Amino acid sequence: MTARGETALPRATWAPGLRVALPRLTAWGMAALAAALVGAGAWVLTLGAGAGMVAYFAIGCLLAGACVALGVLIAVKRPANPVGALLTLVGLVAIAIAFSDLYRDAVARRPGTLPVWPLLVTASQGAWMLHYVPASLLMLVFPDGRLLPGRRWRVAAAGVLAVPAAFILLAGLDPTPFPAPYAEVGHAFGTPSPGLARVLGPVSMALLPGLLALLVVCATAMVIRYRRAATAVARAQLKWFALGALFLPGTLLLCWLSYLLVDGPELILIGLAGTLIAIPAATAIAILRHDLYDVDRALSAAVTYGVVTAGLLAFYTAATFVAGLVAGRSSPVAAAAATAVSALALAPLRSHVQHRVDRRLYPARQAALAAIEDLRARIHAGQAAPERLEETLRAALRDPDLRIGYHLPGTDELLGAAGTPFDSAAEATPIRLGGLRIGVLVRGRAGGSPELMREIADACALLVEVVRLRLEVRRALLDVEASRARLLRAGYAERLRLERDLHDGAQQRLVSLGMALRLAQRHLPETDVAGLLDQAVTELGTAVAELRQIAQGLRPSSLDGGLPEALAMLARSVPIPATVDVDPELHADPVAEDVATTAYYVASEAVANIVKHAAAGSIHLSASRRDGRLTVAVRDDGVGGATVRPGAGLAGLADRVSAAGGALTVTSRPGHGTLVQAAVPCGS
Repeated sequence: MTARGETALPRATWAPGLRVALPRLTAWGMAALAAALVGAGAWVLTLGAGAGMVAYFAIGCLLAGACVALGVLIAVKRPANPVGALLTLVGLVAIAIAFSDLYRDAVARRPGTLPVWPLLVTASQGAWMLHYVPASLLMLVFPDGRLLPGRRWRVAAAGVLAVPAAFILLAGLDPTPFPAPYAEVGHAFGTPSPGLARVLGPVSMALLPGLLALLVVCATAMVIRYRRAATAVARAQLKWFALGALFLPGTLLLCWLSYLLVDGPELILIGLAGTLIAIPAATAIAILRHDLYDVDRALSAAVTYGVVTAGLLAFYTAATFVAGLVAGRSSPVAAAAATAVSALALAPLRSHVQHRVDRRLYPARQAALAAIEDLRARIHAGQAAPERLEETLRAALRDPDLRIGYHLPGTDELLGAAGTPFDSAAEATPIRLGGLRIGVLVRGRAGGSPELMREIADACALLVEVVRLRLEVRRALLDVEASRARLLRAGYAERLRLERDLHDGAQQRLVSLGMALRLAQRHLPETDVAGLLDQAVTELGTAVAELRQIAQGLRPSSLDGGLPEALAMLARSVPIPATVDVDPELHADPVAEDVATTAYYVASEAVANIVKHAAAGSIHLSASRRDGRLTVAVRDDGVGGATVRPGAGLAGLADRVSAAGGALTVTSRPGHGTLVQAAVPCGS
């Protein structure tokens, strides 16, 4: 019992470990074999080879070597997944076939130098079919390395292995001599009788459509796996692999094109090279970085251009055939006519095909672009407002968390469509128009890829521009309304203050003076006339001073000498060293009274704020006239940090300047002083 238990435990722990390590060990073993074949091929090249064969072997090994390296990388990163080993097998098969071609060329050039094994020569006759074995197995087990449940899929996997093996066997049994330089080599499998050979020939040819059927079954397995995928990651991985697998039918298109242009299959080598690049790259991206790029966009573009290319070849073939019948097969006129007809026929095809393909393979893009176009049409018809863009995109992309922020012109402030503050996010996609950033598009958790967000941002840029300009107009109207309300309140407050000052000050003194004079009139014989008149004169002086002070609040009397003199008097009246710099033109040609009053109040309020809050060591006042605008500026070297707050003195100044048609700006950084500047239209 104990011994049996002791042996069972190591076996139970050893078997899972082997299953995990076996794909990685297999990938390393095949990589070592591929390296050995490359080294052997390099040695064969030293015996002499043509330039074309050297380039063929070098390029083949380079591309297949990259495939092997990617397979090993996947096996290291995902050791329990056999996808890495199968990808390594793709490269190994390509290197083995390239080595076989190189070896045959060397045997032809240097007869008797290299050994020739009948078994290898016999097996190499149908070895081209091995190209499809690892790719087919990848389609069956991608991306998790397991077959779909069910007996039929195990049969399909067995067929992928059995059909190429049977084809190689039947090709080796063909009694005809092998192609040069192996014409004298005997058949390792023997040769069948003539009657059996007549039967085996059609059987071997029947295996070709059988292989094609197996490829269709493998592709069907990917479709079924995609429909059953429970996560977005698995679906993205399958799309990436499908993108690489599209190069397999692409080789057929190149073969077709090759026969059209060069009357031979030479161009298919380009397709095979592309396949040797695309499938490994797509597989590696799918397993290791499925979110590297928008696979839906890439897949849609690949299918679109594939369909367009196939259509172009079909049109070109038909046009060439018809033109050849009319003008002759080798006529340049026929070729030019065929090209012109193909170009004219297919000019509108790409956009139509892109639209149809997007509906199937890239529904998010199609839905978003169609929704934007529909909203634009309804806006032009007066049936919708551009502010519904966010709502429209949310419905099209099925992303309830999608948001759009709008940049107010001339500011960095972001607002929502309703004018509420907008909090931008790190993953926000900028929306630009003419190189200017006008807004941001923020996707939610259910949103599309960054590439799709950028395309949508470009498509809706005009609508975003309309919304942000409407926001600017709305805010400007609100600011004007608020400014008018503040001016009204300030006017009412000023009237109340004047009424109170007049009532409590000069009015009371004048009433008191009148009563005193009336009393003196009644008691004139008994009244000290001289003392009464002295008192009346004093009261009148006081009343006049108070009236002047009140008038000073309406219009400073210092402006009687012009704005430059008023600014100089203001600078002399403050307890902080102040300098004044006034444009000499203002002395010779004074500005209008209302403009000068507005400019003086800007300077007066700014100086008062400096004295109260800035803790400044110096003040500088300046005034100048340029291009029909009077600019007055007050700068200090104080603590800074001043802002225009509603209800504060600077806000009142901004309203006063705005009412005069000008603009007030306040530049104030903590520790770097403050600059208050007002520009008011003053004519030329």
